Amino acid sequence: MAPTSTLEEKAINTIRFLSADGVQKANSGHPGLPMGTAAIAYTLWTRHLKHNPVNPKWPDRDRFILSGGHGSMLLYSLLHLTGYDLPLDELKAFRQWGSLTPGHPEYGLTPGVETTTGPLGQGFANGIGMAIAETHLEIEFNRPMHPVVDHFIYAIVTDGDLMEGVTSEAASLAGHLKLGRLIYLYDDNHISIDGPTDLSFTEDRGKRFEAYGWHVQRVADGNDVTAIDRAIRKAKKDPRPSIILCRTHIGYGLPTRQDTNKAHGEPPGVDELRGAKEKLGWPLEPDFYIPDDVLKFFRKAVTAGKRAENAWQKRFAAYRREYPDLAAQFDRRMAGQLPAGWDLDLPKFDADPKGMATRAASGKVINALAGRLPELIGGSADLTPSNNTWINNSHAYQPDARDGRYIHFGVREHAMGSLTNGIALHGGLVPYGGTFLVFSDYMRPAIRLSALSEYHSIWVFTHDSVGLGEDGPTHQPVEHLAALRAIPHLSVIRPADANEVREAWRQAVLNKSATALLLSRQPVPVLARNEFASAEGLARGAYILADLGGGEPQLILMASGTEVDLIVNAGRALAAEGVRVRLVSFPSWNLFEKQDDAYKESVLPRAITTRLAVEAGIAQGWERYTGCAGQTVTLNRYGASAPYKKIFAELGFTPEHVADVARKLLGRE
Repeated sequence: MAPTSTLEEKAINTIRFLSADGVQKANSGHPGLPMGTAAIAYTLWTRHLKHNPVNPKWPDRDRFILSGGHGSMLLYSLLHLTGYDLPLDELKAFRQWGSLTPGHPEYGLTPGVETTTGPLGQGFANGIGMAIAETHLEIEFNRPMHPVVDHFIYAIVTDGDLMEGVTSEAASLAGHLKLGRLIYLYDDNHISIDGPTDLSFTEDRGKRFEAYGWHVQRVADGNDVTAIDRAIRKAKKDPRPSIILCRTHIGYGLPTRQDTNKAHGEPPGVDELRGAKEKLGWPLEPDFYIPDDVLKFFRKAVTAGKRAENAWQKRFAAYRREYPDLAAQFDRRMAGQLPAGWDLDLPKFDADPKGMATRAASGKVINALAGRLPELIGGSADLTPSNNTWINNSHAYQPDARDGRYIHFGVREHAMGSLTNGIALHGGLVPYGGTFLVFSDYMRPAIRLSALSEYHSIWVFTHDSVGLGEDGPTHQPVEHLAALRAIPHLSVIRPADANEVREAWRQAVLNKSATALLLSRQPVPVLARNEFASAEGLARGAYILADLGGGEPQLILMASGTEVDLIVNAGRALAAEGVRVRLVSFPSWNLFEKQDDAYKESVLPRAITTRLAVEAGIAQGWERYTGCAGQTVTLNRYGASAPYKKIFAELGFTPEHVADVARKLLGRE
């Protein structure tokens, strides 16, 4: 083939071979997607995407998501070429220790990466959350002649994305909500890791999305820039979410691997890559070649981006003059800052032996927060009355009510998790999502990503133990608390009473990463705080509730959540027998581990080795706090269907049993 002639062809092939060279140099990665979608990416990034490479956080930028994150070299090539702070040396260090170009894009690491992708379907669903945020903020802040929120969410999505269940959940809700700000380009290359997609994926994807209520278009040739451009223009005008099915060729240009699964996840090899360059008229040397005219062309994005943002800044200045309070609030919220006095109305709960379920206390706190924190938005996976997540002074977010602050996610836990992450990523909102703790299993990938990349997502998990009662072991979480604690950077908080719930929410709002709140169905006494330490101790993860019996403690009783009431009553009984007992409320291991050694020693002195932990879940992990001489009252089995008091009695979660175990530890049988 003759050398590539037109600037457009050269620019597309620059994307292809910059990406393929990165994969080959790393001897690891996925060349197929970047080589197959280069023309799609070129069209979107040069003709439609509104962005400013020198200010990747400009609030009114379009968002671009590479949902098929395995093709990350495509995104890194685009970021470098268009002028983001991603030097060519970083592309040459693809997948290497300490580089800004990891195997899958990571939010917060690489400038211009809008969300962490790779687990397929997550990026697809994140974008829908971003569209919810965009449309909500449009209604909240835009005024006639002042469109300060006006952008699209674009994504390149893959066969693998569309196969994942989370995509079906999210796409169904997006169609219902008529999220016209969404435009997804589908890399329809007919190939997966195992081979042709028709091994397992034969439905008509276009009709499927039409049934969801999406605007569906088809582009017969994924290298046809004119057709792709035309489809994107049509999509922008349609009030429905759009998906454009682009028939592509995985590993486009590879002599023997194009349109085969070998192009998906393996380096092409030196000879194969040279063959592709020869076939497409590309210089064989040097690697990572960027023609000067191509770089100059792509770098126009810097000038165009500055011009677009400057125009927006002028519009925003006019907006600020006319609506100063709204402008100040917009600035504050997009900067992730909290308003003064945001926590002034948080309820204080009086001591009450009958008490209330911590889920009920959470509902009261949510509504107190909502009055002073307009950015608080959330919902439930069709469990609103059970999760106590409704915002009283608002209404549901719907196609005809974009200002609503409550989202009915439907029975779609996984989508709820991913959409909540997308809302958090967009900026300007603090989102929460609620379901039963046992169903955290359904949304674990989204929870994990919220922790990995530190999204400000708040997870509200109610029905947190066998204490939920009659629904039985299918709904009674046993291993789930330990499973959530195993996720690095996830703040897991299980409050003991209503006042600890208030403090748990305070920490969730203050935390810039993800938080999981674990709340009870059954009532639990509200502790008398004139007798016990202030619930503000929750901020330190564990704190001394009381030392009973006078003098240096002989025994430490510790518990989380509703089981704190058990150690309080067991401790009182033991103190009446002359045992010196320390009671420790332990709502959050990870918050406790953030404390200094002096504080940890003050709560759990090494000299006191007789320790007992009580929790209605598996024992895993408690040994770090009980030590070799300690013990637990925990579960090593599933629950049962019965009233919760009967379940607790049968499984040993009573003050009497806790006291008996403590006596044995002390040798006072």
